Amino acid sequence: MPDLPALDFQPLTTERLTLRRLRASDAADLHRLVNDWAVVRMLSALPFPYPRPLADEWIASTSRGWEQGREYHFAITGFEAGQEMLIGAAGLKFDAGKRSAALGYWVGRRFWGHGVATEATRKLVSWALANLDLDRITACVIEDNEPSARVLLRNGFKQIGTGKGAFRARGGEHPVREFAITRDDIPAAREEAADTPETARPLLLVAACALIDPDGRVLLTRRPEGKKMAGLWEFPGGKLDPFETPEQALIRELHEELGIDVAVSCLAPFAFASHAYERFHLLMPLFLCRRWKNIPVAREGQTLAWVRPAKLHEYKMPPADLPLVPLLRDFL
Repeated sequence: MPDLPALDFQPLTTERLTLRRLRASDAADLHRLVNDWAVVRMLSALPFPYPRPLADEWIASTSRGWEQGREYHFAITGFEAGQEMLIGAAGLKFDAGKRSAALGYWVGRRFWGHGVATEATRKLVSWALANLDLDRITACVIEDNEPSARVLLRNGFKQIGTGKGAFRARGGEHPVREFAITRDDIPAAREEAADTPETARPLLLVAACALIDPDGRVLLTRRPEGKKMAGLWEFPGGKLDPFETPEQALIRELHEELGIDVAVSCLAPFAFASHAYERFHLLMPLFLCRRWKNIPVAREGQTLAWVRPAKLHEYKMPPADLPLVPLLRDFL
């Protein structure tokens, strides 16, 4: 199950919106917005009319689902005249053991046509693929809901098929379009990849470091939201600047990323990775380091994890890092 401590969750924000946990006090506004045939007819599990007590029951159930790690539902809110207002809801329901989740969302009719659904789902998907143990997010849209399909396509989803789904308010099964997105499909990742010409595959030099603490654990960092391959774990480090040696690059990167100071004498060359990505070829020396000054802290929005060597294979990594894991595990 995705690991998201409930008490530590901070609301997601965009330029206009906030996605936060639902509250019991949202029930009246939620009922007012969703008890609308134009909204409910596009949603699979909701009846019409939508009874007022059902809003209370559903919000309570989302809290239980959140605590159990089965699903995360969010209120989509904005501000009007300085007051928070409920706009809609969005959520993810996780497929146990499959590293995937199903996305659902709706927006009140008065907010249609303002890009709210696009903005909210873009943030939710980007955040989820960067911070949860997911490889894919799926979504189903009833065939006559073209605006919702456009929301998904604008956010990088691809149509992967068609099928049928039960729609309670409409009283039966109806054709649906099936969509999916991976972290490589999100717009930020596509834009970064597009920086390199299609026909070129330049050599990219990157230095990485396995920081090893006194207990023999190795530090991994998780690529933050907005970066290519966001959500994957890797050894800290980064690209070499012009005229830098790998050691110089690591000293700079470890200070910038983690706030630690490392001496050249404490960096021991260990192995290297050579991997052909679609747009470039990566060459990455891996160094070992057991001594540094200061306590590593996340300074660039990444997540840190100290991992036992035998557990390294449980953390999903970029393809280039994977061959280094058994070497490091056997050495340590």
